[in-house]
Amino acid sequence: MTDQIDAMSRYEQWLKQPHLASDIQSELEEIRGNSSEIGARFGSDLDFGTGGLRGVMGAGLNRMNIYTVRRATRGLAEHLLAKGDHAASRGVAIGYDCRHNSALFASVAGRTLAAAGIKAYVSPVLCPTPELSFAVRTLGAMAGIMITASHNPPEYNGYKAYNEHGGQVLEDDAADIRSRMLAIDDIFGVPIMDEDEATAAGLLITTPIDVRHAFLKQVVHLVRDISVGDEARHQLGVVYTPLHGTGLVPVRETFQAAGYTDVHVLDAQAEPNGDFPTVKSPNPEEPEALEMAIQAALARGADLVMGTDPDGDRVGIAVRTRSDQMQLLTGNQVGALLVDYMCTKFAEQRHVSAPIVFKTIVTSEFGAEIARSAGIAVEETLTGFKYIGDRITAYERTGAHELLVGYEESYGYLIAPIVRDKDAVQTCLAIAEMAAFHRQNGLTLVERLEALYKTYGYFREELVSVALDGEDGVERMHKALADLRQAPLAVPGMELNFVEDYLTGVRHYVGSEQSDEPLTLPKSDVQKFVFKTGEWAAIRPSGTEPKMKVYAAVRGESHDDAKRRLAELVAAVDQRIRV
Repeated sequence: MTDQIDAMSRYEQWLKQPHLASDIQSELEEIRGNSSEIGARFGSDLDFGTGGLRGVMGAGLNRMNIYTVRRATRGLAEHLLAKGDHAASRGVAIGYDCRHNSALFASVAGRTLAAAGIKAYVSPVLCPTPELSFAVRTLGAMAGIMITASHNPPEYNGYKAYNEHGGQVLEDDAADIRSRMLAIDDIFGVPIMDEDEATAAGLLITTPIDVRHAFLKQVVHLVRDISVGDEARHQLGVVYTPLHGTGLVPVRETFQAAGYTDVHVLDAQAEPNGDFPTVKSPNPEEPEALEMAIQAALARGADLVMGTDPDGDRVGIAVRTRSDQMQLLTGNQVGALLVDYMCTKFAEQRHVSAPIVFKTIVTSEFGAEIARSAGIAVEETLTGFKYIGDRITAYERTGAHELLVGYEESYGYLIAPIVRDKDAVQTCLAIAEMAAFHRQNGLTLVERLEALYKTYGYFREELVSVALDGEDGVERMHKALADLRQAPLAVPGMELNFVEDYLTGVRHYVGSEQSDEPLTLPKSDVQKFVFKTGEWAAIRPSGTEPKMKVYAAVRGESHDDAKRRLAELVAAVDQRIRV
C-alpha cells in the first residue's frame, strides 16, 4: 500500500507543475483515476544501468521523457565534473537515431550539459551509434550520449552513456551516474539553458559534418580489401535495408566510395520512420525483418541481403545459394566467416600487430577455433559489446594486442578499432568485401561456410528465452538458479567438464582433482556448463522479469548430428529451470 500511496503522491506532484510540457500534461489527465497506470509510471524510477536508460516514452518517473533525460544528463554532468575541470572544455558528443523524440531528447541533453558549464556537440543529422563512438574519439570529448532504444518497439526510446574512449560506460561509472541521478529529488528543478543562449555561449555546438566524412573515409580505408578487383565489386549484387533507421546514408555512401555499383536500397524501408511501419520488429535477428529485402533480392538476382537495425550498430544478412535460394545466416556463422576472412587478410595485407579476436562467453566457439588454428589469440568477455570495447582500449594502451575481429552472437561485429562499439556501417562493407573475395575464388559464402564446417566441425547454437509464468515466477527463477549452483546440469550422453559461475567468479571442475580456478571477468549472474565433448550451455536471468535466457551450443560430426545433440542439450536445460 505504501508504494501505491507514494506513486499517487508523485503523480499529484507532477500534475501541480506550472510549466509542464503540454503532451505530458495531457497524458497525466488521461490516466487520472487509473491506479494501475499511475503505479506503473510513478511507482519506480526508470533505472540507469550499464546500458543507460531504456523505457517506454511518456509521462512519469518510469518513462522516457524530457524530464528523465534532464535528470540523467545532470547525473552524467556531475559525474564528469567530479573527474576534473577539463570535462567542461572537452565536452560531450551527442548522437540520436530515428525514433520519436530522439532529436528532442538530444537537444534537451545538450542544453542540460550547457547549464552545467559543459560543452555539448550535437549531431546535425541522424547518427548511427558507431559514428557517435567515433565522434567522441575524434573530438577528444570527455563522454558521449546516444539517444536510441536499438531494436525495441516504436514506443520505446533510450539513452546510452559513453566514456572518453568511445565505449559504453562500465559498472563503476554507471553506478556513480545512477546514484547522482537518483539523488536529484526535484526532477523539474534540473537546470537547462535556452538553446540560443547556450549556442551564443559556445556551449551548444553542432558536431561538424566533417566528423561523418572522416568516419566513412576511415571505414573504407581500413576495411576495403586490395586483393578484391573492381570487376568483382561491380558484379556483386546487394539489396540493403536500413529498416527505417539511421543506416541509409552512411551505408550507401560507404558502398559508393568503396566501388560497389549494384547496391539496391529497398525503397519501402529506406526512409527513417520511428513507427517502423513495415516490420513487426526492426531487429535484424528476426527473419521477418529481412523478408521484404529477401523477396527483392530473389526478384533482382542479387547475391546478398543486408539489414541494419535502427541505430546502425548491428546487421543481419541472407546469402544466395547455388540453387538460387536466399539463406539467412546467424550471428555466429557470420562471425566465423569474418574471422576466417580476416585471418587471410591479416596474413596477406593488413599487418595487424599481435592480432586478437574477441568474443563473448555466450558466442560460439566456431570462430575461436578458426582463429586459434591460424595462431591468433582469442579472448572472451562478458555479454555486451562494451566489454569488448574496454579490452580493445586496454590493449591499445599496452600495445600487447591489436583488434582483428570482435563479435557477439547477437549480430554485432567490429573490424577496425576506430570505434569502441559494434559497427554495422563497417561490417556491411566487410561482408561485401568478403563475398566479393570468395566470389573471385569461385565460392559463395554458403559454400565457404560449409568448407569451414568440414574442417572444424559442425557447430550449431540456439538462444531460448524461458518465461516462468505466474505470480511466483521471480521466486521460481531464483530457486532454479540456486538449484543449479547446488547440483550442476546433467545431460544424458554428455560428460560435464567444468562449471563457470560468473557471480562467484569461480571455474569448478566436476569429478576431477583439478583445483577450482578464479575467473578474471567482472561478476555477473551467469552460469556456464561446459562438457568434455565441447557442448556448453549458459544461463542468465532477466533483470526485470521472470524470464531466463539460455544459450546452448554443440559441435557435431554432421549437421544432423549437431541438430540432435543441440535438441538434447536444450531439453535438459529446460527441464531443470522450469521448476
